[in-house]
Amino acid sequence: MALRFAKLSRTAVRSMPAGAKITEHGITAERLANGDVAYSVNIMVDGERIHRTAGRESEGVTREQAERMIETLRTRAREERLNLPKGRKTSQSFADAAPLYVERLEREGGKGIPRKRQHITTSLIPAFGNCRLDGISETLIKTFIQSRRRAKAKDSTINRELATLSHLLRCAARWKWIGRDKIPTIDRLREGAGRIIALSPDQCAALLHGAVEDQDPDLWLFIMICLQTSMRHGEARRLRWEHYDAHRRRFYIPEAKAGEREQPVPTQLAEALEAVMEDRRVSSGYVFAGGPGSKTGYRHTFRKAFARAADRAGLDPAIITPHVMRHTAITKLVKAGIDLPTVQRVSGHKTLAMVLRYTHIDGPHIDSAVNHLGFAAVG
Repeated sequence: MALRFAKLSRTAVRSMPAGAKITEHGITAERLANGDVAYSVNIMVDGERIHRTAGRESEGVTREQAERMIETLRTRAREERLNLPKGRKTSQSFADAAPLYVERLEREGGKGIPRKRQHITTSLIPAFGNCRLDGISETLIKTFIQSRRRAKAKDSTINRELATLSHLLRCAARWKWIGRDKIPTIDRLREGAGRIIALSPDQCAALLHGAVEDQDPDLWLFIMICLQTSMRHGEARRLRWEHYDAHRRRFYIPEAKAGEREQPVPTQLAEALEAVMEDRRVSSGYVFAGGPGSKTGYRHTFRKAFARAADRAGLDPAIITPHVMRHTAITKLVKAGIDLPTVQRVSGHKTLAMVLRYTHIDGPHIDSAVNHLGFAAVG
């Protein structure tokens, strides 16, 4: 049905003085100082405010062109709505969809949820929160990467955040929140091998001694676990007593970076664990329980306590971080001549290529290996 205009009639527009405006049905006509008339539209379409300039009377624009513009905008919205998954009238924003994604992953038993939640909260919602879920483009993703690099984020960190974004969009398509054709291509950044720092046996002993002297009663066990298993420090913080098999000397890790796995435990550490269990009279719950107010039940960090122990050991806490303990344990296995597939099983790496980074070319084990290539002199 054609619109009827009571205020914005042709007669009213012609008689407007300079500076006057008439608005009706989302169309505004304004008489400019030079006598020209400017037309604009301001309407709500699918819950979104759209404000556009239609043009000027001197350019041949009339009220009819503004009416056609409104109809075009509404038609385009209807077409987009038809392309939405069945049952949805408007597209979700990223900020609305992200919490629902985490909630559904939790119900379905998804992996890496704490890490995904962190990426979403700290990086992805600030960048994409106001965007439509089906409107995240490759251009927006490139802008996000540039912004994160300006914030001094490492390429490896950005890649993990992009992986979470990619998984969220793929799940959204699988759950019929968006169409599969709305998933943009998300290329990963090239990551360098990075510098691997490993502690010497004397430094390990000094670090453990510094932990024993610390006021934090859990620190020495945390350091001992990381140094003697090569676990990631996040995995160590989430260990549970009921997941420890004392007979087989194995920790079951249900949520690891490369999927669930069993972590073998050396004899010395097994004896320490069993002594702690007996002393504390525990058989279940988190090994490193969180304090009052902890939402997860386990400790979220040992960083400050670890830095104190590193300082006591004469190490630089800015360089020697908890992750260095993992590097140290894996490097020790490689130097001992353990075959790389076995090292991979112990360390929990997803690929053998990641383990190859620890085969330092200047290590004594390399010198020992090449000596096998020699042969007795002839004659």
